[in-house]
Amino acid sequence: MVMAPQPQSSLPETSEPSETSEQSDTPVLDELCIAGETLPSRLLLGTGGMTSLRALRQALIASGTALATVAVRRVDPSGRGALLDLLTEVGVRVLPNTAGCATASEAVLTAKLAREAFGTDWVKLEVIGDDRTLLPDAVELLAAAEQLADDGFVVLPYTTDDPVLAFRLQQVGCAAVMPLGAPIGSGLGIRNPHNISLLREAVEVPVILDAGIGTASDAALAMELGCDGVLVATAVNRAHDPAAMAHAMRLATEAGYLARRAGRIPVRFFAEPSSPFEGRADLGGQAPRID
Repeated sequence: MVMAPQPQSSLPETSEPSETSEQSDTPVLDELCIAGETLPSRLLLGTGGMTSLRALRQALIASGTALATVAVRRVDPSGRGALLDLLTEVGVRVLPNTAGCATASEAVLTAKLAREAFGTDWVKLEVIGDDRTLLPDAVELLAAAEQLADDGFVVLPYTTDDPVLAFRLQQVGCAAVMPLGAPIGSGLGIRNPHNISLLREAVEVPVILDAGIGTASDAALAMELGCDGVLVATAVNRAHDPAAMAHAMRLATEAGYLARRAGRIPVRFFAEPSSPFEGRADLGGQAPRID
């Protein structure tokens, strides 16, 4: 459906300049704030699945991200490895990830090991309930989140798009919630936009869309739906040109955020002209009307 813009005559003759007006060459982007800490980018990047460290470095720089996930079980944090050295070199913080954990006890233990090894209380909490769909186990996830939050962790849980579960995760102390748009690595985009909107309204903590992103338009939609950030991994790491896709994701995230703040026009079933009918010359013809 093609939407028509608002009539020009409905705009006031004078208005206060906005943050994106001609007074500024670049739009003003608020920083993402989680647990009292600010991040200069609303785009997070996953490091798993990249073909090479060189490609990962290019993608990290192109994305502009300040936070990247690292699966604890796939990295030896006891010594300085190539991946960790790379993240330090480009100035990107590590967000340990409990990927591969199937129970609350496994996830809690993995998070504690990560805290000791990486020196951070931040953790992306994953508790997977099914190897085929890689969907979260809601019961185990909630139990692990509560234990970790009580232990002083800044918990960012990978969850479903269920607003009730997101609210419960906020209740037990999670600093943000990370709902999926579609199953991990599927590239299906956001399958249930309405639920993401409902989830955004259900919680006060930041919402970061996680999983299912396939291309830049998916990231833009997530931000337009009210998400505070987007995490991408497979869509970038397995793209033909990871750096170019990372840059596209960066621009899409920024564009979606600005569009959300700008306020989209109402959705209408019929067309609405961009120019008013008043004052139009009467040339004797009349367009047919469909009632």
